[in-house]
Amino acid sequence: MSPKFRRLQRMEGDDNVRAWRSHAIKKRKARDGFGACHVKAKDADDGKFLVLLQAKERMLREDPKRSGQEDATDEQLRRLLLLAASAIDADHADAAIDALVDLYQHASLHGHPMQRVMAYFADGLAARILTDSSPFYRSIMAHPTPEEEFTGFTELYRASPCYQFAHFTANQTIVEAFEAEEKQNGRRLYVIDFDVSYGFQWPSLIQSLCDKATTSKPISLHLTGFGRSTEELKNTETRLVGFSKSCSNLEFVYNGLLRGSTTSDLKIEKNATLAVNLVFYLQTMKSSSEMLATLMSIHSLNPSVVVLAEKEISQRPAGYSARFVESSLNYFAAMFRSLHDCLPADSLGRLSIEKNHLGREIKSAITCNCEKTSAWKGRMESTGFQGMKLSSRSVSQAKLLLKIKGQFSTIEHVSNSGFGISETDDGRTLSLCLQDRNLITVSAWKCTR
Repeated sequence: MSPKFRRLQRMEGDDNVRAWRSHAIKKRKARDGFGACHVKAKDADDGKFLVLLQAKERMLREDPKRSGQEDATDEQLRRLLLLAASAIDADHADAAIDALVDLYQHASLHGHPMQRVMAYFADGLAARILTDSSPFYRSIMAHPTPEEEFTGFTELYRASPCYQFAHFTANQTIVEAFEAEEKQNGRRLYVIDFDVSYGFQWPSLIQSLCDKATTSKPISLHLTGFGRSTEELKNTETRLVGFSKSCSNLEFVYNGLLRGSTTSDLKIEKNATLAVNLVFYLQTMKSSSEMLATLMSIHSLNPSVVVLAEKEISQRPAGYSARFVESSLNYFAAMFRSLHDCLPADSLGRLSIEKNHLGREIKSAITCNCEKTSAWKGRMESTGFQGMKLSSRSVSQAKLLLKIKGQFSTIEHVSNSGFGISETDDGRTLSLCLQDRNLITVSAWKCTR
C-alpha cells in the first residue's frame, strides 16, 4: 500500500480533511501541467476547477490498458470517494477538489468495475460543487439523446437479468390475480403502469394472456401507462400494439398519459381485474408527501393487486452526499461487476449501458436535492396496503430466468460469482442478488379496509 493511502486511512474529521488538502495541493502542483494551469488562472477558484477539469480530461484520454500506472485497490478508491463526499458535506470545496483530482487519476471508463463506477461517482460529486452555469457542469451533466438512452436501456435489458427479473415476477403476480378473479370479471384485465417507459415489461404479459385466450374465451387487456413525454408514449404504443397484433383472441387497448395526470383521468372498466404496476416508480418520488398522495389515490381505486419493484439503493436526502455515496456504492458496484462478467471491457454495448443508463442514474441521484422518503414497506403499510405472499411459480420462474442466463446461484446460498434469488419476509418479497448484495426486490400488495 502506498504512503498516500496509509495517510488517507488515518484521516477522519475536518482537521484531517485540511491535512489531506495540504498534502494533495503539494502533490497536485508536481503533476505535469497542473501547477502551471493553477498559477495562470485569473481567479484562484477558477484555477482549482480548471485542475479538476484537466483531471477529468486526462482520465478520458487514458489508454484503456492504463499501461505503466499503478491501480488503486477497491478499498482505496472507496476511501477517496468518501473523503470527497464528506468534504462536500462540510463545505470544504478545496479538499473535495483535491480528493476528486486524485480519484480521477485512478478512475477509468475502461478499467475494472470499481474504476469504472468511480468515474461516474466522481462526475456526480464534481457537479455538486459547480454552478449550473459552469461549462464543466453542463459537460458532466449533459443528458444523452433519447436514442442513446433507448440504446443503453436496450443493451442492459439484453445483457443483464435485472430488469427482466422485475418485469417477469411482476407479470406473474398480475396473471395470478387475473386467474383468481377470472370467473367473476369475465376475463377482463385492466393494468395501470405508473412508469411505462419503453414498455419492455408488457410483451411477456401479452404473450401469457394470449396463450390462455381461445376463440370461445377471448381475453381483454387494457393498459394505461404514464410516461415522460408524448413522443415516448407514442413509440411505446407503436411497439406494444404491433406486438399484440400477432396474438389472436386477445383484445389489447393501450392508453398513454403524461406524468402529472391524476387517477381522475383514468377511465377504469367495471367488472375487470384491476392491477397497479409500481415497478421502479416509488423511488422517483421527490418527497414523502408526493409518495403519500400517490399511494392514497391508488388505494382509492381498490385494485386487486399492486405490484412493487424497487432497486436496493438509498435516496440521497438534501444536503448529504457522504451517506448516499456509502449506501449506494455497493449497489452500483454490483451492477458494474455483473456487466463485467457479461460483456468484455472493450464492448461498445457495455460502454453504452454505463454511460447512458447506469452512469446517468448515479449522477442524477447525487445531484438531486430530494427529501428523504421513508422505506417503501412502511409507507405501503401506513397507507392501507398489506403484503401478499408471492407464489412458488414466481420463485421457479425467477430461477429459470437465471438458468437461461447461465448465471444462477442456489436460493439457499449465493456463491462468489453469479446471481441468486432470495425470499424474505415469509415469502412476501423476492429479491435478485449478486453475491451478498440484494439488487432488486419485488413485492405484491392488496388493499385493507
